Amino acid sequence: MHVPDGFINAPVSAAAGVVAAGAVAVSLRGARRELDERTAPLAGLVAAFIFAVQMLNFPVAAGTSGHLLGGALAAILVGPYTGVLCVSVVLLMQGVLFADGGLTALGVNITDMAITTTVVAYLVFRGLVKVLPRTRRSITAASFAAALLSVPAAAVVFTLIYAIGGTTDVSIGKVATAMVGVHVLIGIGEAVITALTVGAVVAVRPDLVYGARGLHRPLKLRVAGELVDAPDTAPAPVAARGSHRKVWITGLVTSLVLAGFVSFYASANPDGLEKVAHDKGIDKTTEKHASDGSPLAGYGVKDVGDARLSGGLAGVIGVGVTVVAGSGIFWALRRRRSADTSPSQITETV
Repeated sequence: MHVPDGFINAPVSAAAGVVAAGAVAVSLRGARRELDERTAPLAGLVAAFIFAVQMLNFPVAAGTSGHLLGGALAAILVGPYTGVLCVSVVLLMQGVLFADGGLTALGVNITDMAITTTVVAYLVFRGLVKVLPRTRRSITAASFAAALLSVPAAAVVFTLIYAIGGTTDVSIGKVATAMVGVHVLIGIGEAVITALTVGAVVAVRPDLVYGARGLHRPLKLRVAGELVDAPDTAPAPVAARGSHRKVWITGLVTSLVLAGFVSFYASANPDGLEKVAHDKGIDKTTEKHASDGSPLAGYGVKDVGDARLSGGLAGVIGVGVTVVAGSGIFWALRRRRSADTSPSQITETV
């Protein structure tokens, strides 16, 4: 759903940029409260994982493909404010380095793909978690539903933005029907990826999942040859559950493999927005991307003739740049939080 330059007129693009900048500013402040010793090491990795999985377009209908948006996944794993920042970092890297998503449309893309998906998904997720039993299966089921609804919500928001600032004269009703219809199907893929990823992390380290805080495995005792739940006690200390390093390395290697190798087998069909834009004539006003001359434009390395090698190298570079940029931002925010809560400041406040 990366909106290119030219789809939305300048005034509305500028207004969306203001909204996106405001939301990012709020998220920077909010993320300082979310980023702790568990979340901070993983936030940059979550951004890199989203970048990698977005390269894996999957077929959803005849001649159409979809890919992960990632707002739901990020919000559940590291928190809604940090989630907005994760997806925004991905969109910035894609726009600047890979000419994917217009630069003048960056505000539109952040508003649609980062803010809308994260907010909708987290609200749905929290609402379901409050009424469902506090189990790993419930966390996974809530993740599925939240991700499923976040994608058509983003399609609706794009349609509204296009209704206000679209640069072609097309029927908004037809655009809305086409966008929501195809993105409901894409939402199913988003939901599957999100639920599998959240479920996998919750199964091994529930303490690392922001949306699963307070969830812990019950202690089992063997009584008369059978395993039974032990009486409730205080949860085991986080430090006793193992280091973050294994999860971090596993996630990074997975991201590199997905972007560097598996991405070659992704669907080559246009994604939902590209297909609708072509069918409805929206793409007539598409402008040349400002980063079209980038050495990595189009997810390939310039002057590398082999398509498999070119795409794989581009994917690996993208994961590397994203994890470095994201980790730098989140560690800086984490240090800022530590400084704000230093003993000297607490003493002064008291």
